[in-house]
Amino acid sequence: EVQRELLEGLGLRGRLMELATEDMGAPAFHKYDMECWMPSLSKYGEVTSASNCTDYQSRRLNIRQKGRAEVAEKKKNQRKHPFVHIVNGTALAVPRVMISILEQCQDGQGRVVLPDPLVPYMGKKYLELQQINND
Repeated sequence: EVQRELLEGLGLRGRLMELATEDMGAPAFHKYDMECWMPSLSKYGEVTSASNCTDYQSRRLNIRQKGRAEVAEKKKNQRKHPFVHIVNGTALAVPRVMISILEQCQDGQGRVVLPDPLVPYMGKKYLELQQINND
């Protein structure tokens, strides 16, 4: 939900994708990607993701939960404190979001209209296209 709000705040159009098992890395049990339309590529590109990695990473890092020892002790072959479950999330993949802004926010007059949340940081409302000389 956080990633969706960030993209909507920037005025970017996107879609939510639930990934199939074969498209996820080994640590991920369940994964969602947000993708934005990238006209120059004629396809959607991933700009953010969120994964439930269950206890895959915590086992490698030996991160355990305290306070449930008595429950865990009753189960066979389980250590005193169970491993925690870890959720990973990328708020925004900045280079890909920049591509989406540059491509989705053009006004047809050679300018990129900056999303309102970025105006205070950029000090202007538009980016002007400039010709580059290779001489």
